[in-house]
Amino acid sequence: MRIGILTGGGDVPGLNPCIKAIVEGAAERGWAVTGFLRGWLGPLAIDPELPDMTCENGSMELTPARVRGIDREGGTILHTSRTDPRTRPEGDRTEHVRAVLDALGIDVMITLGGDGTLRFSAYLSSLGVPVIAIPKTMDNDVFGTDYCIGFSTAVSRSVEAINALRTTSASHERIAVIELFGRRSGETALLSGFLAQADRIAIAEVPIEEERLIAQLVADREASPENYSVLVISEGAKLASEAEGEDQLSRSNTQRNMGVGHRLARQIEKQSGVGTVVQELAYLMRAGAPDALDRMVGFAFGTLAIQLIERGQTGRLVALRDGNYEHVPIDTVMQQVKRLNVARLYDPETHRAKIASVEGVPMFFY
Repeated sequence: MRIGILTGGGDVPGLNPCIKAIVEGAAERGWAVTGFLRGWLGPLAIDPELPDMTCENGSMELTPARVRGIDREGGTILHTSRTDPRTRPEGDRTEHVRAVLDALGIDVMITLGGDGTLRFSAYLSSLGVPVIAIPKTMDNDVFGTDYCIGFSTAVSRSVEAINALRTTSASHERIAVIELFGRRSGETALLSGFLAQADRIAIAEVPIEEERLIAQLVADREASPENYSVLVISEGAKLASEAEGEDQLSRSNTQRNMGVGHRLARQIEKQSGVGTVVQELAYLMRAGAPDALDRMVGFAFGTLAIQLIERGQTGRLVALRDGNYEHVPIDTVMQQVKRLNVARLYDPETHRAKIASVEGVPMFFY
């Protein structure tokens, strides 16, 4: 048995523990593991007619000795890219990928990725390629699983940064606007803001009524003994004035390329006269070693993937659902877009988390 493995999309802490679990689990069963480099670019870099001469450009052999200690490191030793072989400039390269897997004798592919990587994995599975998919993303927005590798560390990093920025915000008596990753899901911002006890939270799912939010932030600042307030905002949040049809072309290139946190901060200063501290946490959320939870989930997902292969079960997405490890059909990721349950978890009027009840509810309030 030869297993292929790759990591695609943005890196997150917890990928290396997962890779280690897969490699060690395979070795215990006498299986070999080929790691493809830079996501789906790895197979694309290999010539299926000359695999022995081109493999070094797109793959590496993974052994227990090679992965020893990588669980303590962030990122991915396989490197990564945001690549879908179906949408390459030179056309659809799906058949090239299949030819490479055949040439290298790959019996099963294990893919670690977010929505984009896993959608192509599901497509390959539909063509008859044996695939096991493992969800990872800081946004925690893969449909079919309650949890994705990297989410806990992203939240932990964000909470630390939000609270650290309080000192500067207080010293200068400003309104802090802290932007977190989350293009279409506000879950990372909501949980991070709630745990850091930010004054207000703006999420991707609900357009922001700027006038109301700014009034709330000014009132929060006035009520604070240190004369500051904190807003946590998803990068995918929409300002109502823009959502209502403001001509994007009429805005300058600088404005169009400016994150929502900076755009809102300009409005705060203009409408209230209060200075702001603006911080995009961006890649700091995914930098560094995984926390305990992402190590645990990484090890567990990798172990479950190997066990599924041993049982001959492919075409599956490993998952955490209602607090339990399980697996679902791989095409589950394509059924719909995962979004935050606004009605249960968020109050759009107050721009705050709404945790109404926790009894009998799994971790992360699903």
